[in-house]
Amino acid sequence: MRFLYYLVLRPISLLPSWILYGISNGLFLVIYHLVGYRKKVVRANLQNSFPDFSKERLKETERKFYVHFCDLIVESIKAFSISKSELNSCFVQRNPEIFQKYFDRGQHVTLVGGHNGNWELFAVSVALHIPHQPLALYTPLNNKFMNEKMTQSRSKFGLWMKSYQEAKQIVRGKVAKPVMFIFASDQCPRTAQKPYWTEFLNQETGVQFGAEKFARDNNTPVIYGFIHKKRRGYYEMEYKLVCEGPDELKMGMISEIHTRMLEKDIRNEPAYWLWTHKRWKRKKKDFVVNNEARLEAVTQI
Repeated sequence: MRFLYYLVLRPISLLPSWILYGISNGLFLVIYHLVGYRKKVVRANLQNSFPDFSKERLKETERKFYVHFCDLIVESIKAFSISKSELNSCFVQRNPEIFQKYFDRGQHVTLVGGHNGNWELFAVSVALHIPHQPLALYTPLNNKFMNEKMTQSRSKFGLWMKSYQEAKQIVRGKVAKPVMFIFASDQCPRTAQKPYWTEFLNQETGVQFGAEKFARDNNTPVIYGFIHKKRRGYYEMEYKLVCEGPDELKMGMISEIHTRMLEKDIRNEPAYWLWTHKRWKRKKKDFVVNNEARLEAVTQI
């Protein structure tokens, strides 16, 4: 992996954008037309999520997704060497002022979102625009060298990368300024977890409960974030309030509300979510159900 990083990834990251997107065009031909990387997964996900789409619209959404997926690959490589000025031009925070009043009160916040747009560029840039200290919850990569390089890349402008246990210790200790704890909630939960079950994109879906549990345990406001792709190479992060006081909502409502928000945004921009992920590979029978207040939560959105 050291050779891959120093001889391939790092040199590619230094290339100008017009060459990078030329590489992306070539990757699209290979990944989509020649290899057909996870085409069956993508097609099944799209067909199940959008049964009302025509065959032509499904095909066009699929193609646009793979174009975006290849852009995501080269843009994520670019993140290894991207500068602040480059970040500020290609990734915009639409309404970061939503955090200011919580920062002024000395309150930590919980941010929840999904894998839409380019989350790698968000990770690298977020500390430049948010008053809070951003902290991303993550699971380390198996390869120690690449884990170190990925962590360095994401953290170079101020983001903290921590485990769930480390985050709990930080929120209970003393910090220089309030922290924003970042959760991605759209991954398939592990069988050892107790997800919240709901319908998401026309399918019975287990939603990771970590963001809601963390917010409740630490009494933090919950903010939902979504990355819009404006055009090739340009993204905007938009934030929306889920709740200010987690205890004011019944168990499960936070998860229901941010899931409905994500679903709505995906329906508006269907090509830019991570459709290659096997989101629905595990079924409800494999888990303990945590589904209180689902119907009531729907009415709150």
